[in-house]
Amino acid sequence: MCLVIKYSLLTTYIFLIFVCMKKIDIRTVNVIQYLQPLREGGSLPAIVKADDDFLYVLKFRGAGQGKMALIAEFIGGELARAIGLKVPELVFMNLDDSFSKTQPDEEIQDLLKFSVGLNLGLQFLSVAITYDPLVNDVDAMIASKVVLLDSIISNIDRTDKNTNLLHWNNELWVIDNGASFYFHHNWENWRNHLTRTFPLIKDHVLLKEATKLNEAATEIKKLVSKELINEIVSSIPEDWLIIESTTMTPAQMRAAYIEFITTKLTNIDLLVKEATNAR
Repeated sequence: MCLVIKYSLLTTYIFLIFVCMKKIDIRTVNVIQYLQPLREGGSLPAIVKADDDFLYVLKFRGAGQGKMALIAEFIGGELARAIGLKVPELVFMNLDDSFSKTQPDEEIQDLLKFSVGLNLGLQFLSVAITYDPLVNDVDAMIASKVVLLDSIISNIDRTDKNTNLLHWNNELWVIDNGASFYFHHNWENWRNHLTRTFPLIKDHVLLKEATKLNEAATEIKKLVSKELINEIVSSIPEDWLIIESTTMTPAQMRAAYIEFITTKLTNIDLLVKEATNAR
């Protein structure tokens, strides 16, 4: 679907450049207008306007994978930004209970009802197009970083069928990391994933172009420190970590995310070898 919204491309680009230069400092905004649902994905995200006058793609806590998908989206996005990849700004978005009352679509009504509270928004990139490996070129270092990022966070959803990458202003932008960290859908066995590699990397849309995996691994290890991981994970909203299906506390979950990412970085050479063999 081609969505065209009258929006200042230049203003958005300047804003995003500023955001990419900042440290982890997540803003919180309020949704003031529900504009349009995006029906390509199963979670039914929407384009909304916030009280800072910017447009965002809103990911709902009441969607299929719930708050776990928001956590994966948040951690994956901020790690991608930290290693030098282009990522739309991520913001926490307050949604009140008034929007469901004005929507005629019952599915959207229910989604908005179940998503009252703090959700996650991605800065909307006006007139961006989905990355097409048959049309768009990508730099080898960027491709290698994306491949290793997805190996680290176990992202199962960056394939030819669903690239979850955008081409905007002649640059590659990383979006939609919600299918990452799939271990957190079963907390009882999360430790079993610590020493696993990521065989599904063989299906990655950028694997063919990822010819600088060793160089990318070296740079990633320099850019992602334990302090940075702690900072990202500590920024996860507390109520996103309150899950009825587990006895783990929010503090224990934060420690698990930190240990998982740290372990993957420690073993990044194994991920490089796996991806190289898959190529």
